[in-house]
Amino acid sequence: MPAERYSVRVSKDYLVFSAGHFITYDGDHCERLHGHNYRVAVEIDGELDKNQYVFDFIALKDYTRAITDTLDHRMLLPTQSDLIRVEERDGGVHVRHGDRRWQFPREDCVLLPLANTTAELLARYIGQRLLEVLRREKNYEPTALRVEVEESFGQSATYHWDRGP
Repeated sequence: MPAERYSVRVSKDYLVFSAGHFITYDGDHCERLHGHNYRVAVEIDGELDKNQYVFDFIALKDYTRAITDTLDHRMLLPTQSDLIRVEERDGGVHVRHGDRRWQFPREDCVLLPLANTTAELLARYIGQRLLEVLRREKNYEPTALRVEVEESFGQSATYHWDRGP
């Protein structure tokens, strides 16, 4: 007997955020501070409900947009990095990597529970936040979730989450 799967995907012009960041790589290297105009797409798999759809497109767009809006026009900083130190003090955020130092106004920063602000981990962060919202607001857990974060045209990372058997 053939198996059927259903999914819905949202990718809109307003599911974007512009943000600054830098990442560490190859052990102890750290990129220069720079930014991207990120684009986000979300896809969820699930059973058809009584209305014969997986999930309401409008609600999915709204929940995703609320998450991306929290990242928009901010400096994205990892709080779980072994190499980048982030400290809040004197109304600001002080950041250091080796001998390099940065200071940002607190309201311009998003302190993320990540080891690095890569597209991969940003996709995971957005995906996990979206799952929390779906569970809390709609008492809903999809069969699977995918979040794609594109940091520039042709350059993206995708986080996959699966409920399992």
